[in-house]
Formats: sequence, C-alpha cells, structure tokens
Amino acid sequence: MPTLTRYFATPIYEAALPPVTTGALNRRLAASIAALARDDGAGIAWCRENAYPGYTSYGSLNDLAWRDPVFAELESLIAPHVRRFVRALALEMRGRTLLCDSLWVNALAAGGAHSGHIHPGSLISGTYYVAIPKGASAIRFEDPRLGLMMAAPPPRATAPAARQRFIARAPRPGSLLLWESWLRHEVPANGAKSPRLSVSFNYALADKETAR
Repeated sequence: MPTLTRYFATPIYEAALPPVTTGALNRRLAASIAALARDDGAGIAWCRENAYPGYTSYGSLNDLAWRDPVFAELESLIAPHVRRFVRALALEMRGRTLLCDSLWVNALAAGGAHSGHIHPGSLISGTYYVAIPKGASAIRFEDPRLGLMMAAPPPRATAPAARQRFIARAPRPGSLLLWESWLRHEVPANGAKSPRLSVSFNYALADKETAR
C-alpha cells in the first residue's frame, strides 16, 4: 500500500497563562508600557527616526526586567514554557542553557504594522499579549520554504493548515506564542482604534561563562 509521510514540520508553541495571574499582571504591564511610551525619550526618538507606528522599547532599553519587577515576573512565567518548547524540539543542547537576552514592549498604533522579519542570532523568539482590542491584527507566519517553491501553484483555500503558505494566529490577552527565531513572521495593519500591546523577547544559547 502507498504511504504518505509528513516531514519537515515547523512547530509553533501556544499557551494561555493562567487568568488568575494575567488579569492583574496585564493591568500592571499596560501601565508600565504607558509610562515607557511617555518617558522613554530615546525610545520615542528611535520610533520617530524609524517610522515606527506607536511606541516600542526595542531600540532603546534592554534591561526592562531589571528596571521594573513586572517584566521580571513576566519573564519568570515565560521561562518554563521556553524550556518545554525546546525539549519538544529535541535539539542537541550539549549541556548549554538558554538566556533571555532581549525583551521589549510594543504599543502598535491604529493602522501600524510590522513587516516580515526574522530574529537573527537567537534560538527561540516569542510574544506575550497584554491588550488586544477589537479589530487588532493577528500575527502571521510564513512557510520557510516559500522562496524555493518556484512554479508550485498555491494551495487550495480548503487545504489543511500544514499545507498553507501563511498561517495567522489571532492572539488574546494572556496568550503566549513561541517559535524558532529563523521563522519569518509579520503583523499586518492594526485595524483596532487603540494600541495593540505586547511584550516580545528572544532566547539565545548562553555562552559557557554566562552559564556559570
């Protein structure tokens, strides 16, 4: 009998942090994001120079977990999920550990978008969602083989998700998404009237000195 075997899967990890935790946590995160968007002069200048629609601390602050306990708390909630995801990926870690080497906030304004990109130099990337107003855009992931498909016709609209070229995930407040950092992704234009609030981060392999 013929067999059809599926290879080269591209996993995306999705979890919802406990509502009993995320209700108060998200309110504190939203307040901290608002304060950063008001007071982070370097970040405001970076957003202006790079035409970022709203506010992000990506270009200005790399020590949020040290500056504000709410980000340290969030990082502690994320870390077990990252470890679980890495175990599921069956990577040969050779005793090396992971380090959250960057964490930044995003307040994507109405009509704002993030064009397609990857996160070079990292192993795992992800986003935690703080506030997703009605009409806010999803995150969209691209099939990493897309540039190699040449003359292949597009899949039918009814094709299974594993056969689609793009997959969109509409997050909710309190949800966490993780993916391998080489996976290209984007955020289409935010259709909400208020900012879409999230916290993004990268995990990299710690060098031996850091791991000690």
